[in-house]
Amino acid sequence: MKLSDFNYDLPKEYIAQSPLDKRDESKLMVIDKTNGNIEHKKFYDVINYMDEGDVLVLNNTKVIPARLIGNIINKNSSVEVFLVRRIDEKKWECLVKPGKKLKVGVEVVFGNGELSCKIVDIIEDGNRVVEFKYEGIFEEILDKLGEMPLPPYIKEKLTDKNKYQTVYAKYDGSVAAPTAGLHFTKELLEKIKEKKIKIANVTLHVSLGTFRPVKVDIIEEHEMHKEHIILKKEDSDLINDAIKNKKNIICVGTTSLRSVESLAYFDDSINLYQVKNKEMDTDIFIYPGYKFKIVNKLITNFHLPCSTLIMLVSAFAGRENVLNAYEVAKKNNYRFFSFGDACIFV
Repeated sequence: MKLSDFNYDLPKEYIAQSPLDKRDESKLMVIDKTNGNIEHKKFYDVINYMDEGDVLVLNNTKVIPARLIGNIINKNSSVEVFLVRRIDEKKWECLVKPGKKLKVGVEVVFGNGELSCKIVDIIEDGNRVVEFKYEGIFEEILDKLGEMPLPPYIKEKLTDKNKYQTVYAKYDGSVAAPTAGLHFTKELLEKIKEKKIKIANVTLHVSLGTFRPVKVDIIEEHEMHKEHIILKKEDSDLINDAIKNKKNIICVGTTSLRSVESLAYFDDSINLYQVKNKEMDTDIFIYPGYKFKIVNKLITNFHLPCSTLIMLVSAFAGRENVLNAYEVAKKNNYRFFSFGDACIFV
């Protein structure tokens, strides 16, 4: 398939620059994946598309304030160090700017000296391995000095870090939010539980590859980034029992969907697909032609043109249905991307 098959025109005024004050009052487009029919609702109406016994799958990863601005020691030269992946207690793989100033051996100081780092290696794609020096708890220092790693299309400064965090975020590790989950409030989740809809958690730490553009014309040639996922037994049991009882598995966001589909296996004893409770890396690439094994419904946002995410939703609901829905969204002033409105494919 060609990359151009997933392109659409989006004037910049449709890109949401800030979140709504009330998370669950965003718009919700309801799209029938079989025929493309569309309804317009509010996000708090999403509960009406779940039934007793269904399982809602949430990604409970927590975004870390991964962008650090510092100065090269003894040079007073401003640089950026962006945390990508933790290697051990004090070493991280990072993106750095400007790279030409940050060679092996260079030291950078942040804040008032509470934190510093030394470049100890240059690895694949020019990323650096840095070793941090600090006293106390790293996460507390990072929370004080770091900035939330907002996507490049968001130009406004975020005044409240919690606005780029789901209300159920639990485990530190992401450099981007699983943004479909930003629409949920604690009150809405309580109503969902009261309706006897079960909630399963998966942890997928979103990596910088989320923002990496597809650079090949034939999408099958694209290499997906790896991301780390964890599914605990109590959560896999919820999903597997629902499948056996012919209930819906409703994923919140493409990260939750990629996680459970990565963990799917065919259980010959019951003649059904199930999910493994496991910790692993996944580089699953879902595009039209993919046969879904676990997920019945998907809650997500409106994604970038030519992105792997729009390819995934096109696989789930049909490319023509998705591109038509995006055109309808523009005509109805929906807000796009991370802080934008939502849709549910049913």
